Amino acid sequence: MKNSSAAILKKYLAPNLTDYEILSGSFNWQDEQRLLNGLPEGKGLNIAYEAVERHAKGKSKDTIALRCIHKDRTTKDFTYYDLHKLSSRFANLLTTLGVKKGESVFALTGRIPELYIAALGTLKTTAVFCPLYAVFGPEPVFQRLSKGDAKVLITTTALFEKKVKPLLERLPSLQFILLTDKAAHINEKVLSLLRLMEEAHDEYIIPPTDPETPALLHFTSGTTGMPKGAMHVHGAVLTHYTTGKYVLDFHEGDIFWCTADPGWVTGTSYGIIAPLVNAVTNIVDEEEFDAARWYSILEEQKVNVWYTAPTAIRRLMRMDIQPKENYDLENLRLICSVGEPLHAEAVLWGEKTFGMPILDNWWQTETGGIMIANYRSMKVRPGSMGKPLPGVEAAIAEVTDSEIKIVTEPYKQGHLVLKKGWPSMFRAYLYEEERYKKCFRGDWYLTGDLAKKDEDGYYWFVGRADDIIKTSGHMVGPFEVESALMEHAAVAEAAVIGKPDPMIGELVKAFVVLKTGFIADEKLQLDIIGYARKKLGPAVAPKELAFVDGLPKTKSGKILRRLLKARELGLPEGDLSTLEKEN
Repeated sequence: MKNSSAAILKKYLAPNLTDYEILSGSFNWQDEQRLLNGLPEGKGLNIAYEAVERHAKGKSKDTIALRCIHKDRTTKDFTYYDLHKLSSRFANLLTTLGVKKGESVFALTGRIPELYIAALGTLKTTAVFCPLYAVFGPEPVFQRLSKGDAKVLITTTALFEKKVKPLLERLPSLQFILLTDKAAHINEKVLSLLRLMEEAHDEYIIPPTDPETPALLHFTSGTTGMPKGAMHVHGAVLTHYTTGKYVLDFHEGDIFWCTADPGWVTGTSYGIIAPLVNAVTNIVDEEEFDAARWYSILEEQKVNVWYTAPTAIRRLMRMDIQPKENYDLENLRLICSVGEPLHAEAVLWGEKTFGMPILDNWWQTETGGIMIANYRSMKVRPGSMGKPLPGVEAAIAEVTDSEIKIVTEPYKQGHLVLKKGWPSMFRAYLYEEERYKKCFRGDWYLTGDLAKKDEDGYYWFVGRADDIIKTSGHMVGPFEVESALMEHAAVAEAAVIGKPDPMIGELVKAFVVLKTGFIADEKLQLDIIGYARKKLGPAVAPKELAFVDGLPKTKSGKILRRLLKARELGLPEGDLSTLEKEN
């Protein structure tokens, strides 16, 4: 089946960013902000206004903003005008419940329409919105609700009964639970969201919103102890708008699909805000990963821009499916990835499988939006993070407890740092002021990642600073070793750790998931180690290799190397609240 000529022409639209160097040289955030409306009468900048209200009153009023695909494959569409009305109802019901500016509204649901409406309605009121993964167990839910001073929680009856109800006595600040699937109130505290929405008025005037007003709270797990709560402000919407335009290359009429759950910052920044601010159609699928389902969604929904994670890409690579032969993907113009660095093998697999490379980008919960990216108009160097977003100043630095020295020598490994000034930089770790201060040296934010920059300004990820392996006098980044292992024909996934060794400090140990059809035996083990030695040299290549059925990962797709190391050495495993089922 072939698409219409109009669809084919749309696929080959000129990118919004046509010349990286020219745009980077002339870019400033003030000019970019003028492209947003701002609240009427100069009353500030509000995420929900830019994402919904300005479109609902303009030419995009009847454009489908949100298409929700339920588990049974039925769909429900919401235009920008629909979202305007529904989010206003939610804002009004929060006001009725006494929720004030800066108070916290949490959501513990799957990817259902109520989650997205609640997010936008909360942002309208200038309360703080915090989405949680529905897969969290009771204790991770308690930690986040408690630390975030949750006043209102939106959830389902099943999740409430299983994960929230047993916690109520320990959560004195939680005043209201709104159940999405109950027609009647249970008691004065556990209420029917359906009923409250029916009773609420559908017009709401957004109050004045200073760009520094807190808006979003995202928790990010540490190796031990309580998760950190990174706070973002309404001014962050400028980064969401700009990265949507230049990295995700949104054009009028686009259909966009971000596979991330809003419980992960990507699912909020790019699964809610960025597509809506750019007035495109946003696809939301309630179901979890399923290769055939995903490919059919790309075909049936005529997706133009697809944003996913390396975990999903690696799973697709392991499957014997030829999408171009079995699905009509002619509308697909751009594929982007975030979560873990994307190995060169995966970038090239995208070229072979979809006719386009998969473009990796880098950012963190703390940065709030994409900071370094490969762009549609720019030559891709497989395995590279790409170049900084125009308006973002990145650098490689040598960092001590008191000083920072910017490194200018190409390929010199060091700490990846970002200069303050981008709009979506987190403003605090909730109730952890000292921890927040330690993230900065003067005007520079310390990302905690190690990287290097080549002579053309492309950045290359080395590893987390606390993942670096010190072996025989060498500093070895896990990503470099894993990338080499991934090039072996039998390897589907790989992760490496440093294992203490009295002779060399640490030896490199690899954990390898095999592709279907390969037998995990000693012969293959030696063959893979030998292959790595040829690619990397004997000092850097793994000295031990174990075959495993799966690697431990977070829901956002990050390999938990510290968990592999803890298990290998019999150490405490730390915070596992974001651990995804290993497969």
